Amino acid sequence: MADSSESYHMATSPSRASRRGDLTSSPGRDLPPFEDESEGLLGDSHLPGEEEEDGDGEELIGDGMERDYRAIPALDQYEAEGLDLDDEDLSELSPGARAAAEEAMRRRDREQGVSGRLRRGLLYDSEDEDDERPAARRRRLAERAAEGVADGEEEEMIESIENLEDMKGHTVREWVSMAAPRLEIYNRFKNFLRTHVDENGHNVFKEKISDMCKENKESLVVNYEDLAAREHVLAYFLPEAPTEMLKVFDEAAKEVVLAMYPKYDRIAHEIHVRICNLPLVEEIRSLRQLHLNQLIRTSGVVSSCTGVLPQLGMVKYNCNKCNFVLGPFFQSQNQEVKPGSCPECQSQGPFEINMEETVYQNYQRITIQESPGKVAAGRLPRSKDSILLADLVDSCKPGDEIELTGIYHNNYDGSLNMANGFPVFATVILANHITRRDEGVAVAELTDEDIKAIVALSKDERIGERVFASIAPSIYGHEDIKRALALALFGGEPKNPGGKHKVRGDINALLCGDPGTAKSQFLKYVEKVASRAVFTTGQGASAVGLTAYVQRHPVTREWTLEAGALVLADRGVCLIDEFDKMNDADRTSIHEAMEQQSISISKAGIVTSLQARCTVIAASNPIGGRYDPSLTFAENVDLTEPIVSRFDVLCVVRDTIDPVQDEMLARFVVSSHIKHHPSNKEGGVALEEVVLANTTDVPPIPQELLRKYIIYAKERIHPKLNQMDQDKVARIYSDLRKESMATGSIPITVRHIESMIRMAEAHAKLHLRDYVVEDDVNMAIRVMLESFIDTQKFSVMRSMRKTFARYLAFRRDNNELLLFILKQLVAEQVSYQRNRYGVQNDTIEIPEKELQDKARQINIHNLTAFYDSDLFRSNKFSHDGKKKLILQQF
Repeated sequence: MADSSESYHMATSPSRASRRGDLTSSPGRDLPPFEDESEGLLGDSHLPGEEEEDGDGEELIGDGMERDYRAIPALDQYEAEGLDLDDEDLSELSPGARAAAEEAMRRRDREQGVSGRLRRGLLYDSEDEDDERPAARRRRLAERAAEGVADGEEEEMIESIENLEDMKGHTVREWVSMAAPRLEIYNRFKNFLRTHVDENGHNVFKEKISDMCKENKESLVVNYEDLAAREHVLAYFLPEAPTEMLKVFDEAAKEVVLAMYPKYDRIAHEIHVRICNLPLVEEIRSLRQLHLNQLIRTSGVVSSCTGVLPQLGMVKYNCNKCNFVLGPFFQSQNQEVKPGSCPECQSQGPFEINMEETVYQNYQRITIQESPGKVAAGRLPRSKDSILLADLVDSCKPGDEIELTGIYHNNYDGSLNMANGFPVFATVILANHITRRDEGVAVAELTDEDIKAIVALSKDERIGERVFASIAPSIYGHEDIKRALALALFGGEPKNPGGKHKVRGDINALLCGDPGTAKSQFLKYVEKVASRAVFTTGQGASAVGLTAYVQRHPVTREWTLEAGALVLADRGVCLIDEFDKMNDADRTSIHEAMEQQSISISKAGIVTSLQARCTVIAASNPIGGRYDPSLTFAENVDLTEPIVSRFDVLCVVRDTIDPVQDEMLARFVVSSHIKHHPSNKEGGVALEEVVLANTTDVPPIPQELLRKYIIYAKERIHPKLNQMDQDKVARIYSDLRKESMATGSIPITVRHIESMIRMAEAHAKLHLRDYVVEDDVNMAIRVMLESFIDTQKFSVMRSMRKTFARYLAFRRDNNELLLFILKQLVAEQVSYQRNRYGVQNDTIEIPEKELQDKARQINIHNLTAFYDSDLFRSNKFSHDGKKKLILQQF
């Protein structure tokens, strides 16, 4: 026991520590006995509360000072052997045995009352064994003891390491900058990277680091939720002091990577920890002063980006007078670092950058703008600059919708002060992690319950009619427009055979007709229900506003590319109102976007192509304000043939005078106003007219569920064409070509075959089918024919309807309209009886021929289905086939 005590005191006593380099000095005076020396040392050191001057401790300064430097062969020999043996023993011990031995030594020290400087974290910790050998650490501690570090300070440092949450009144940023908490954060994060496993027991980061190194990358993505589950203190500190924490994380990650791949630092000098899935998402317009210097997550559309520039990281300067190399200076984001004077010749300069020894890093600045769908009416979309460094550069391009995690910084900008007249700061987001919101992200927002509801809804036999009835339920009638918009929202399948020739899958629609027929209302509805929509008007949109434009960046003075409406609507819907008010030059700029779905730019030395994979839905008024049915579509609308042929569906809306329809429309509008009056909080007014008036008896789908249904169908369902009836499509195409040549209306081109295929695929998507079946083809043909026939002169229209009657009758449901006509006939009969006889009979008889004549006027020729329908019977009607009468009981 005396031997071990002596060994310990040789390591810790200031007088012995100072002799460390002089073990073999010249012989001195005779030694006192070995036991006496050890007892004296033990007696001095193990009393924690006793001051050295109060006891009989060694005299450090005075007449006997030389005695400390005398040669002590016995002790010196023993110390050297003890250290050697100690090292050998340690190197042979297993980690478990070593931990057990340390625990035994700590227990022994506690029993002897040795002071707190031997506690965990400062002397020797199993987690830090890679950093420093035990002997070297003991020597360092002895040197610190010789320098006179007070016990109280060490106690505080040890406590802070064990209890990281207790910040002792410091702010988070101050606390994580201190040495002891920083070391503990470093060790905890390193341990997290080494030991974190998923629910299957796989080591998560071992695989991630392996994948990262295979691709020669330097970004290690850490899920914030995993960090919060394992190390909640680090997860609490991270958003509050991200700059300091991420620096520690990067160092820890680099050590873990180099432990697995020792020579990886030749490929990547730094490893960057990227934080994903931060729980709180901030809107760009809600960023305020309280977010400064914090980790935030926001989303938006990239509207412009600069080129990749080299930024100074670590700078060295040459002194022009004496050629001395000054540095290194580490460059910050905010200001340029310059040397004051040369340490060699004391000159004030001039200095120039040493190009060879200066270290650069990649730098790119992007502007992200609020997504068009999230901007409140009447507000301008806000934008924010973001800085991408290292391997984040070129991870996104204009038009991409991204989620950005980064540090919200402020940097001083003198030009802002000149403009505003008082000190303000420009704010910028220093990007840490970027996710592009491509395919699959929209579906990821759907919960399991949503998907169950969607699949259950798709099993409804009348799902197609329900979806069509649910499109813009507040607008009366216009079934053909609702059908076209529904198919456009679901869209077809884009094809790219061999990566050489793209065929679009989006369906473009043009609504054209008289004023007051709810065209703009339809566009506004689509803007609300589509997952990504950009609304613009022809009068307020120029060619560059729709496509893209090039401008000089105000800071770098280089040309940058800014995305227009069609690029911002990539993978979404672009809605253009007042399409006829656009200039011809502006209108021709969207030709390429509508067919090839890309926008080519050749301006100011920038030659590039941007993606514009969007559905275009446009609304226009005819020449002179009203549609003239005696003229063809081309004569009514001031649009060129190339642009008209790019629209898959043309919906002509005529404001015809029809007493039956007008009365139904008026009732619907009045009922709708009564039902949705602000004072009618309960919404409990029973309005049968609302249900009957909107032409279908199917229950509509709630709008939120319909929106999710469209997202799910677009992302998950990709119907194939294996079972498609090709002969039928070919026959229809040849018939349509023949008719279009004869009538001279809109030209039928090969694009119309593709339009039919796209609409058939959209109809299959609507039913969540994997294959296009005959029903889908029939519906596509019907929509195409209705679109074509509506654009004809009135004189040609009737004959053409008879020619294609068998296709147009597919899935037509006119029972509500027939019921209303029948009720009108009943009302006329009742008023006649009252006027003629003064009484009303209990049974009203209507001749079948009268209903047939009325039905024929609206192109309904077969009434059998109506007589068999539940709607007919529920209104107490019956059909007498022998007498050819329709009876209603009162």
